[in-house]
Amino acid sequence: MKILAEFKEFAMRGNVLDLAIGIVIGTAFGAITNSLVKDIIMPPIGALMGKMDFSNMKLAIIQATAESEAVTINYGLFIQTLINFIIVAWAMFMMIKIMNSLKKKEETTPKAPPATPPKQEILLEEIRDLLKERK
Repeated sequence: MKILAEFKEFAMRGNVLDLAIGIVIGTAFGAITNSLVKDIIMPPIGALMGKMDFSNMKLAIIQATAESEAVTINYGLFIQTLINFIIVAWAMFMMIKIMNSLKKKEETTPKAPPATPPKQEILLEEIRDLLKERK
C-alpha cells in the first residue's frame, strides 16, 4: 500500500501532469503535421515533378518472388518524413521564439519608480538626522 501511495504522489505532481498533457498535444500535432505533409504538401510537389507519388518511390534491393515480398528502400516515405520533421521543428522554433520575446518584454518593462514617501516620513527622517548630528 505504501508503494501505491508513493506512486500516486509521484503521478499527481504538476510536472508529470504537464508532461502527460504535452505528450498528448504533441501526438495530436504530429498527426496534423503528417496529414499536412502527406495530403496537402506532397501532392503539389509530386505534380510539379511530373506526377510523382513520393509514397511509391522505392529502390528494390531484392525483387519479389512467389515465396517472398520485395526488399525495398522506401526513400519517398523518408522524404515525406523529413519534410514532416522540418515543419514540426519550424513550428517549435517559432513557438519558443515567441515565448522568449514575450519573456523579454516582461523583463524589459520599466518598473515604476518608488513612490515618494509621505511628508511625515520625510520630516521624521530629517529630525532623526538632526538628532544624530547633535550627538
